Amino acid sequence: MHPSRWGDPARAAALPDATRGLVEMVFGVYDRPAVDHPTLPPSALGADLLAGLAAIVGADQVRTDDETRRLRTRGKSTPDLLRARSGDLGDAPDAVVRPGDHDEVASVLAFAVEHRLAVVPFGGGTSVTGGLVARRAGFVGVLSLDLVRMKRLLAVDHTSMTATLEPGLRGPEAEALLAAEGLTLGHYPQSWEFASIGGFAATRSSGQSSAGYGRFDALVVGLSVATPRGRVDLGSAPANAAGPDLRQLFLGSEGTFGVITSVTVRVRRLPAVKVYEGWRWPSFADGAAAVRTLAQAGLLPTVIRLSDEAETAINLADPAAVGGEGSAGCLMITGYEGEQAAVDAKRAAVTAVLTGLGGDGTGTAAGEKWAHGRFDAPYLRDSMLDAGVLVETLETATFWSNVERLYADVKAALTAALGDPSIVLCHISHVYETGCSLYFTVAAKESADPLAQWDKAKTAASDAMIAAGATITHHHAVGTDHKPWFAQEVGPLGVSVLRAVKADLDPTGILNPGVLIP
Repeated sequence: MHPSRWGDPARAAALPDATRGLVEMVFGVYDRPAVDHPTLPPSALGADLLAGLAAIVGADQVRTDDETRRLRTRGKSTPDLLRARSGDLGDAPDAVVRPGDHDEVASVLAFAVEHRLAVVPFGGGTSVTGGLVARRAGFVGVLSLDLVRMKRLLAVDHTSMTATLEPGLRGPEAEALLAAEGLTLGHYPQSWEFASIGGFAATRSSGQSSAGYGRFDALVVGLSVATPRGRVDLGSAPANAAGPDLRQLFLGSEGTFGVITSVTVRVRRLPAVKVYEGWRWPSFADGAAAVRTLAQAGLLPTVIRLSDEAETAINLADPAAVGGEGSAGCLMITGYEGEQAAVDAKRAAVTAVLTGLGGDGTGTAAGEKWAHGRFDAPYLRDSMLDAGVLVETLETATFWSNVERLYADVKAALTAALGDPSIVLCHISHVYETGCSLYFTVAAKESADPLAQWDKAKTAASDAMIAAGATITHHHAVGTDHKPWFAQEVGPLGVSVLRAVKADLDPTGILNPGVLIP
């Protein structure tokens, strides 16, 4: 990806005319161009250390050139991009090391322990919580352990419907390999085009089809992990009662306990049919009640998401048409994937329930627009930043009985912290019988110090989440940005347990230091 933007540089575009008109009306527009080629600090690693790494993975797989290091500096949160756009790439790794298999990963970790090198596992570089920024204090240097060479489909079990994948596979690469076997993983987060299998596991990712396919951690049945203490292989059966599920130590561990070197996942047959459609609701509360009814009746479609009034009004289902005409109320997107008969049956049952609850079905146009443009929103963020508008997202989750309070409190906190002019949008996109996620998008005119501006808003929103009894993150992970609130969420004893696990698996603390563990 581009070092200071999201995604494929060829897909970068100026604001569409309709969007620019809205931005000018609400915020005013002033150009805020990014620094084209930010300079990097020189690598801190001497020739002897580089030679030692080359002896493990091969000389061609140890990179210290600026271009390679630049592309593995930080992630893609708005603060990450703001720093890069200003020319600050001070967190660049000293070297990028590309192992080819589990044994090479293990050897690199042993070398790093011996020579006091911090190691940051790198998949797709899509972290939005500071998960790729290692603490340098106490280390000779920082290695980016790029898993890009580890992208094989290791095994397929058509009888059990499982597949074993290496961690460096990007979302499209994994789906292409599975499709050749007539299978799909069905995991499509907004980062899908660039994020990796290992990253999905290490951050407990949740995709846009989670209602039908499940969160990524729910799909994982087995793991292999390289740690500084040795190898861990987990997942000998679909379920067991053999003590606590140790897979959960590594799912969500963000590279701090070990490096995931293979993932065995539950897969499904490729769907024969995909249908997406739109519904309108008088209010966000009405739509949320309908979503809850479906979840608790066991009638969830493959995709279900509900935008609040503000998000509906600016038409984020079709980012290219932001600012276009939109009906009042709230837009719901439902999607169905599978065999024709199963899709028809589920669609008919859901339609009956939603119609009975007062929903207004609008056909497939809105659903198809959403499906066509669902990976485009991050590119719109870059265009907004170019125009001097601060745009960022944050998310949380709670139980159904607490949704109204959480929604109101977080929205109020963001609005108060950002001031005028600002816009706060929200949608529900991940749903359970007992609750749901709330995903907020904010836009505000950039101040003279946009990093401080966002930090104030993020702090206010995070405080509101914890005060409301919600989680600090549903699927973005902890990284460095969420650590203070994560510590509050799990409590002092929970923090102590995490530190004990870290000390046992990584006694010298080389793995992603400063990330996740409070």
